[in-house]
Amino acid sequence: MRFIEKKQKLEYLLEMIEKGRCISYQQVSEKFNCSESTVKRMISELKEEGNNVKYCKIVGKFIIEIG
Repeated sequence: MRFIEKKQKLEYLLEMIEKGRCISYQQVSEKFNCSESTVKRMISELKEEGNNVKYCKIVGKFIIEIG
């Protein structure tokens, strides 16, 4: 994956999480045509960039935790 393509996918993944449309690793891997391991790495990268991404079992999707 080229840097530009990767950065765009990271931005889109963050947008999906912010809008409540990111439900599972499998859903994202199908959307981006990559493995679930790649999605896990992408979420780790978002966390490293300072985004407080968490998986909420109550609502069953990824969220940005505030506070």
